[in-house]
Parts: sequence; structure tokens; C-alpha cells
Amino acid sequence: MSASSSAPPAQGANPQSENEGLNVDTGLKPAGPTPSSSRFQVDLVAEAAGAADKTLASGDKANPAPEGSEPAAIGEEAKGRFRVVNFVDPSGASPPEAVPAEGFQNGDTVMSEGSLHSSTGGQHHYHYDTHTNTYYLRTFGHNTIDAVPNIDFYRQTAAPLGDKLIRPTLSELHDELDKEPFEDGFANGDELTPAEEAAAKEASEPKGAVKFGWIKGVLVRCMLNIWGVMLFIRMSWIVGQAGIVLSCLIILMATVVTTITGLSTSAIATNGFVRGGGAYYLISRSLGPEFGGSIGLIFAFANAVAVAMYVVGFAETVVELLSSTDCIMTDEINDIRIVGTITVILLLGISVAGMEWEAKAQIFLLIVLITAIFNYFIGTFIPLKSKEAQGFFGYNSAIMMENMGPDFRGTESFFSVFAIFFPAATGILAGANISGDLSDPQQAIPRGTLLAILITGIVYLGVAISTGSCIVRDATGNDNDTLSSQFMANCTEAACKFGYDFSSCKSDNGKYVCEYGLQNDFQVMSTVSGFGPIITAGIFSATLSSALASLVSAPKVFQALCKDNIYPGLEMFAKGYGKNNEPLRGYILTFCIALAFILIAELNVIAPIISNFFLASYALINFSVFHASLANSPGWRPSFKYYNMWVSLAGAVLCCVVMFVINWWAALMTNVIVMGLYIYVSYKKPDVNWGSSTQALTYHQALTHSLHLSSVEDHIKNFRPQCLVMTGYPNSRPALLHLVHAFTKNVGLMICGHVRISSRRPNFKELSNDQTRYQRWLLKNETKAFYTPVFAEDIREGTQYLLQAAGLGRLRPNTLVIGFKNDWKDGDMANVETYIQMIHDAFDFQYGAVVLRLKEGLDVSHISEQDDLLSSQEKTSGMKDVVVSIDLKDSDGDSSKPSSKATSIQNSGRKIFKKRPQALNVADQRLLDASQLFKRKQGKGTVDVWWLFDDGGLTLLIPYLLTNKKKWKECKIRVFIGGKINRIDHDRRAMATLLSKFRIDFSDINVVFHDMEQDAAEALKASEPWRITDNELELYRAKTNRQIRLNELLKEHSSTANLIVMSMPLARKGAVSSALYMSWLEVLSKDLPPLLLVRGNHQSVLTFYS
Repeated sequence: MSASSSAPPAQGANPQSENEGLNVDTGLKPAGPTPSSSRFQVDLVAEAAGAADKTLASGDKANPAPEGSEPAAIGEEAKGRFRVVNFVDPSGASPPEAVPAEGFQNGDTVMSEGSLHSSTGGQHHYHYDTHTNTYYLRTFGHNTIDAVPNIDFYRQTAAPLGDKLIRPTLSELHDELDKEPFEDGFANGDELTPAEEAAAKEASEPKGAVKFGWIKGVLVRCMLNIWGVMLFIRMSWIVGQAGIVLSCLIILMATVVTTITGLSTSAIATNGFVRGGGAYYLISRSLGPEFGGSIGLIFAFANAVAVAMYVVGFAETVVELLSSTDCIMTDEINDIRIVGTITVILLLGISVAGMEWEAKAQIFLLIVLITAIFNYFIGTFIPLKSKEAQGFFGYNSAIMMENMGPDFRGTESFFSVFAIFFPAATGILAGANISGDLSDPQQAIPRGTLLAILITGIVYLGVAISTGSCIVRDATGNDNDTLSSQFMANCTEAACKFGYDFSSCKSDNGKYVCEYGLQNDFQVMSTVSGFGPIITAGIFSATLSSALASLVSAPKVFQALCKDNIYPGLEMFAKGYGKNNEPLRGYILTFCIALAFILIAELNVIAPIISNFFLASYALINFSVFHASLANSPGWRPSFKYYNMWVSLAGAVLCCVVMFVINWWAALMTNVIVMGLYIYVSYKKPDVNWGSSTQALTYHQALTHSLHLSSVEDHIKNFRPQCLVMTGYPNSRPALLHLVHAFTKNVGLMICGHVRISSRRPNFKELSNDQTRYQRWLLKNETKAFYTPVFAEDIREGTQYLLQAAGLGRLRPNTLVIGFKNDWKDGDMANVETYIQMIHDAFDFQYGAVVLRLKEGLDVSHISEQDDLLSSQEKTSGMKDVVVSIDLKDSDGDSSKPSSKATSIQNSGRKIFKKRPQALNVADQRLLDASQLFKRKQGKGTVDVWWLFDDGGLTLLIPYLLTNKKKWKECKIRVFIGGKINRIDHDRRAMATLLSKFRIDFSDINVVFHDMEQDAAEALKASEPWRITDNELELYRAKTNRQIRLNELLKEHSSTANLIVMSMPLARKGAVSSALYMSWLEVLSKDLPPLLLVRGNHQSVLTFYS
């Protein structure tokens, strides 16, 4: 038997493959359900093969099995505990070929290859496809599409370790069957970023990439980098200067810094999957792109210049050997350039040949290096008479005690010697830098890095103790400098016991003139070793291996940086080649940088800067662990447990201290460069979201401070206007948005409220998507506000929801801001009633109320150019493209009515269809110009404040905040108050005194008085037949006439003002009709410059007490 089919088979389908895999019915499509019918045909799995003949299809009758069905297939299907049930596709689309079950069954979870997202560059994403074949599995004894936990659900879309499986969406499981589930595209917001697209493309490359384990990938590289040329050339000199005890202390101090950094690196590397990029990847994913981008660039540059440093060190050794045999080609400096150039070209060839060749070269160099180390230690146990004149006498307690203490000479000190040694310890990230080439970075990085630090630290300590125990500080190298028996008793030096007198090394003026011994001979380890040329080979190995490691690290880190597109213009270096995604362009760039510094051949100045660059990255890695622990994010769960946030913080501080110890001016320069790059990246605001600890800590602090703020009573001095602005869509009323933002930016809270009225069932998914979209729109337009939409049956109900629930704790609105309802005389009076009741509701909730009126209007959503605002804004995760259809009946007054309707469209090619721009009429052009009025800088002018009634001071506070902003700085405040004709001077002085106590600057104070025009209200009623009764008009005749007279005074005194801020008249609720109150607002604000009617909640918002 087989499931009833909903679509014919795909053309060219292979029947054999279908029989081998899942049994799919090839019957013809029935007349069947319409789109509104049940989407799913659910067949129960038979408990036994014999019961397989009985099939139950939800919403449809069971169809008889077609001829030719084989019972064997039935039995296999029952045993397999899953089956195919075809989705009824009304479009008649053919289903894809059935997929063999063996390839896609994972435990009890069965995957279908139904949707391949082309944006992943070929990457497969399996999910429960409700449009083609749905695989129902038996969970807990019955059929369900609800999925059991599976690791593939949690993969990122670009995960190279396996295919992403998308779990059934909540809507598919929860929504009614006759309702179309939402088509989210990518689950969990995993839409591909450009970096992830590149990674996905990389993951879809042919397999066979070379991956390294923890020994070859991390341990070998770290040991080679840490065992640098310092081990053979400078270690003996450090012991001669600092003595055995302080030398061991120097090594231990450096080891403590690197060990703490290694522990921090291990913690970060085990907190999730690690991709390529080394230190940059670890820091950027922990602290965010700002720190990661700044460190990544200087870290890659430091590695590129380090190639030149190591190559020049190698070239100097080669030229020294050539000069000893009189084989100089030109002169010493040019020979260094020639040898260095040839060397770096050979190293480039090894790197470009691939990581496999580079790894083989590193293994060979490690063998040479270890041989050289053993050669030295073996030599210390073989004292020769011929070497005694050069200061080597074998292990002796007298020599050890003599070398135990320090003997700093010249300008050297403990810290200067430490500064010389510490760069030898800066190779601990050599393994982490090729994290993308490790088979298991989470295991390899901690194990390899920490073991390398341990081994190299022990070797350095061993070399320090051994050199100090068998070599004296000064020797002449002359076999004739022996002591006679009569002078031996007066000699106190350790060499005297062996019959040598090296006292001639110190001249009369206190300078040392000998060429041998710990203090004088950098090649003393070659002298001590069993076979000197092997030490030379070890020096070659140390320099070349470090150069090779840096030559590989720099392009890898730089490639990861370029893939993330942190710095625009560097995308070309993100491209990789071959099965290992080799950054060939990065190799060429690194080669050019290294070659340039090799040709300079003077690296003494740049060397401390490079060391500081490395230390800066170590400091940030340590700080990352401290920061992530401090943020207490649930996502911070490193599997490596041997770390401590305070130890990591101490490590970060130690790294910074060491930076200044090595070279104070280089440390300052490093900090300046890092901060400069940090500021640049912060300014550019790269569109990435890596879940950094900075983001987690911001949330943690915001939550903590919000709770703390709620425990403190409000104080007048800290009052801020926190505005709920009924903008509708934020781009519908730009003037309202810009004006409120002008006085709330960096001062108070601003929430853009939007009441969406829907005659059908509310689409909450669309509401959530819109909230994300328009919040991003606000951020993109640098508007510091929150967008909060709600569904409601009418605007008043939605506004009540927002008045009650908007905000959090003390971060709640206290002022309602709406636009003036310009079309109130033309529409239904019920709309006027709703509008006025919104103002009454604000007062009931103890809010202040603000109404903005522009004579041109506020709502620009009907203008076709607004489509561009919507289509140009960034899409959020899983968002479809949007066609905006404008509701031409939308009015200015209905400030929370949906002004545009977003309709999701099915888009295979992701096209956006826009209306062709049309020429604007004069009114629309004026409206569009007026909408940008408050976005522009205001020239010299006035903000006229008509503070007619004391509402607590909000009418005065808003213009004060406004004129403190840069765009309004040139505007002066003029204050108008009401008064009597015989008390004008007294009222002016009283107001001036009050304003000075409030510390509010003003340019002028005017006292206005008015006489009533008795016939104005009757004329108004006669010309406009509103629903105002004669009794009501007669009762409030004085107040009506006052509004008319105030409008005349406003035209007389403030017709040229940039903005008028005026006390809003109040109407007693239940006594004054909405029509009469609306008429008061109309006649008061008609034909005036931009007018802001303000009424506080009559609680003081200004105080003159300290």
C-alpha cells in the first residue's frame, strides 16, 4: 500500500530508486482539497505489517491502494517506523524524487531534502517540508511532525561540520490546519550574513581538506615559535646579567603571563565551535567587532613584520658565517638583504604549496631544533680542557654560587633584561592562528597550547640553570691565563679553582674587555655543545620555523578579518583557493610587507612595537574571559573549566604592565593605534551580530540599573519628558518624529506607538516582524527611540494599552504626544470623539499631553516616494520582500492608524516591485517639505512660549530642552504670559524672577491681555453647523471667545516664530462635548507656524532648589 498522493511524480523520476527508498504513490492528483482545506494528510503507522492495510487520512477518506503494491514494502515501512505522506499542493507542482531512507535517517528523526536554499552556495539544509513530502515519525507511540532533539537543529547555516536541519516551525505545529503556516525561510533567525555565506561556500567545497590534530597543528607550532633564536643567542647573556635566581624569575614571570593567556584562550576556544582566524576570531566573537577588528588588523600586521624580523635574524647568522670564511658578496648590510630576500621567497613557496607541505617543513625544523637542544645539554656533561679558557668548566657548585646573584652592567636592569627575554614567549597563539585548519580546535588549542608552554618553560629553566652552573661570566679565551700556586690562595673567583685567572677582563676604568663567558659571548652555547654546527642548525631552525609560522598566521588571520567585512575595501583578500581555502592573496600581501621590512634591514625600532602588538592581543584575550564571566551570559559555558575571571583580569593587567616595561613609547603607540581602529569600527558600525559579551554585559547592566532605578523615588530635579509618540509607522509622520526626538535625544525615553486595527484575525507574526523592521529603521536613521505596535479594535483602545503597558519600571512614558487631526470636520464625528477621548485618557493615567500642528499636515504616507523608505531599509532575519500599498484614506489626526499595509509576497528571485514615481501636486510637495522641517538646522529665530496656565512647568521645560540642542541653538526663547493691563510691569518682573530661579535663559517676556469679541462664537456656529448645542455654546461662550482671541494674538506676536509652544486649554470630561473641545483647538491653532500645544499633569517638573 502507499499513501494517497496529491501530485503526479516528477518527470524523469526513477521508479527503481523509489522502490528502494520510501514508497511514494505515483497515482494521479485527486480533485481533492482546496487551499483552505487541511494542509496535511496524516497516515497512522501500523503497529504490525498485517495492519498496514488500514490507513486513516485526516480530512480525506482513505484511498484504496493502487495495483502493483507489494506487501514486502508494507512490512519494511512498518519496521522503519516512518512513512511518506504527500502534501496536498493546490498548485499542482510535482514533488521531488523520493530520497533513499538510509541516507537521511538519524535515530528516530527522519529528514527530507525538500528545500535547498540557493543563497548558501550549494549548502543543504534539511527540514520537515510541508510543501512536498513530509516524513512523519512515530514518537511516544503515535505519528507526529514534532521533532525530537537533534544536534543538526542547532547548527548555524554555514556550519562546516554537517548539514543544518530546520525543525518544524511553531506555526506548523500550533496553527489551525486551514491557516497557512508562516514561511520563515531560515529558522531561529539564521539568515546568512556575508561572512556566513562565504563560510557556507567554503563548506560546500569538495572534501579532502587537510586538517591537523593537536600535536602537529598546535603543539609543534607553539614550541617552534616559543623556542626562538633567543634560546641559543640571548639566554646565556640573560643569565650572566641577572644571575640564575633572577633569570629563573624572569622566565617564570613570562610563563605566568603566557599560562594565564593560554588558560583564557582555552576557555574561549571551548565555548563553541571555532572557525579560522585565530586571535582575531576569539576576540571578535567574545568582545565584538570593535575590539576584534582593531586587534585583528594589527595582529595580522605584526605577524607579517615578524616574518621580516625572523628572516633578518636568520640572514644575520648566515652572513656572520660567510664573513668568518671571507665569503662576503658585497657588504654586510646588502648581504643580509640578499639572503633575506632569497629566504622569504623560499618560505613563500612552501606556504603556497599548501598547509600539508608547511606542516612537514615544521616537523623537520622541530626535529633539528630538539636535536640542537639535546646537543647542548649533552655538551654540558662533557667538559674539555680546550674549552676552559673560554669559560666552560662543566658543572660546579662554585660556579653556580658565583652566578646565583645578578651582575647588571652598563645601563641594564632587571626590567630591561626582562624586556629582552619576553618576546621569546610570544608564540603561544601560533596554533590558535590556524584554528580553521584544525580537526578539533576545541580540544587541540587547550591541550597543545598549555603543553607547549609547560615544555618550553621547563627547557628555558633548564638552560638558565645549566649555563649558570658550568660557565663563568668572563673569560679571556687565552690558555696562558693560568694561576701559579702562590697566587691561587688570594684568588676568590670560581675560575681560580680550575687554575685560571680572568681578572684581566676588568680594566682599570671598570669596563670589561674580554670576549668570552656568559656576559660577552652570544655564541657560548655553541662552545659548550657537543657539536657546534648543530647549534647553528638549531638557530637556523628556530628562525625559519618562527618565520614560517608567522607567514602562515598573518594571511589566515587577515582572511578571516576580510571575510567579516569589518573594513570595507578589503574583501578581495577574503577569497580562498584550493581544498584548504588557502588565502593566496594574503600570502602575497604578507610577502610584500615582509620583503619591504627586510630591505630596510633596520628592525631595532619596530621590534618593540611588534612585541606590544602581540601583548595587546594577549591582554584582550584575557579581558574577554573576564568580561564574558562578568556579563554572566547563559551562553558562556566553556567546557574548559580551569580558568578564573579574576585571574584572567590579572593576566590582562600584567600584559599591559609588560607592554610598558618593554618599551613605554611603543606601548603608548600601540594603545593609540588600537583605540583609533576601535573608534573607526565603532563609527562604521558593521552589520554583524556575534552575541558578544559586550552585548551580554550591556543587557546585564541595563537590567540591573532598571531594577535599581525602580527602587528609588522620582525627584523633580531628575524629571525627564518620556514620550509616547503616536506616529503610526515611524516614517509616516517625520515631522512629529523629528521634533520629539530633538528634545528627548540623550535626555528622555521616546516610544513610537502604533495601533494597528485589523478586521480579520490579528497576524501577530507580521506584527513581530514589523517591530523588528521598524526598530532597525529607527536605528539606521539614528533616531533614539523604540517602536511598539499593538493590535486593537480601535485607536482609543490601542492607546489605552500603550498608556498602561509601554515601558519598563521607571523607564515608562509620562507624556502622550499626538498629531493634530486636520480632517476632523470632514470625517465621522465618532472619530473626533475617539481622538478627544485619547487626550482625556492620557490625563486619567496622569500623563502630560502634547499636540503638534503643522498647517500643511503631518501624515506623508500617501505620497508615493515613501515606498522607497520601506524598500530601501534593511531586512531582518527571515523577512520577505515587501510591497507597500498605501491607504489613501489615512488622515493626519488618526496618528496611530496603519498608514501602509505590508503584504508578504512569494519571491523566488527576491525582486521588489515599486510604483513608478509620479509628479507631486503642490499640496503634497508642501507637505513633504514640511515633514523635513525639524530635521534641518534652525537658523536664527525664536521659540515662543505662551505659558498661560501653570501645568507644573512642562510647557517651559520642553522649549528649554529643545534650544539646548545643536540644531536649535541659535533660537531664543520668548515668553508670553497673560496679565492685566494695570499690572504689566509687575507680572513681567515676577516671571523674570521665576525664570532666573529656574536658570532658564530667555530673550524677552511679554504680557498679553485681551478683550472678548462677543459675536465671534455665533459667527463660527453659523458658518460651521457642528454638533454643538445652543446651551453648550452659551455656557462656554467666554472660553470659546478666549480661544479665538488667543489665535489673533498669536498671529500678531508669533507669526514669524520657528516654533510656538503653548499651554493647551482643558475641557472638563463629561461636561464639554468633543466637538466643542475640538473646535477650541482648531480656532486656537489655525493658520499659525508650527504649534505645540502642551499640558503637563500639574505635578512640578521644574524646581529652583538644589
